[in-house]
Amino acid sequence: MGQLKVRCERDSCDYWTVSKAAGNLTSQACTLAARHIKDGTLRLQFNREVSYYARGIVNDVAQGRKSADQGLKEIKNEQSSLLSQSKEVAQKGVGIIAGALQIATGAGVCYGSAGTLCLLAGTPLMLHGTNNVYENGRNLWEGRSDVQGPVRKGYQEIAKVVGHGNAEGNMMYGAGELVLSAFGVTRLVLKPDSWRLFRFVRADYARAYKHTPIPVLVLDRTADAITVDGMLDQWKSNK
Repeated sequence: MGQLKVRCERDSCDYWTVSKAAGNLTSQACTLAARHIKDGTLRLQFNREVSYYARGIVNDVAQGRKSADQGLKEIKNEQSSLLSQSKEVAQKGVGIIAGALQIATGAGVCYGSAGTLCLLAGTPLMLHGTNNVYENGRNLWEGRSDVQGPVRKGYQEIAKVVGHGNAEGNMMYGAGELVLSAFGVTRLVLKPDSWRLFRFVRADYARAYKHTPIPVLVLDRTADAITVDGMLDQWKSNK
């Protein structure tokens, strides 16, 4: 009798643990849906599907078709999958915005330098920005993560010419991103209150980061972190 009581208490505890985990999964799904799904009907459908999935696991555990450990593992895997998808969507969104900023920065470099820095920095910034908007936009729209734009493919072709493969080309592309990003925030720009009689002097200029809004700097550094993370993944997979 005592053993049966202990077993019942343990089963009850296991059921409560799985039920709590299922509730956390449903809550997490609602939070992520509110963040990423703008259509109310689709958001409601997504939340309902996750709720049904979580409830199904709880019922399976309650009826003995699955152990508590199996149920918890499935719930944990689903949570990890949702977080991974949310992170991927967020990164693509950052990539699109960062790409648009690169295009604007490149155009500003060409205009501000009267074309003297256009070939060296302005055009590469605009090309990389356009490529980033294309890759991340198409990945986001089509639910993919393998779209490669023409600029990236160009780096890959250069890598092949020197005896390497696509992985090295992607590393070169990432390095180019970081170099261009560093140039973008450290380049000299005219101070907002600058004026001239004949021509601007060095005192009329300041580093771009000093007059860049904090949210833009944070976004730019976030994009750099994503680039570095991608390069590390590429390096690990190529070892």
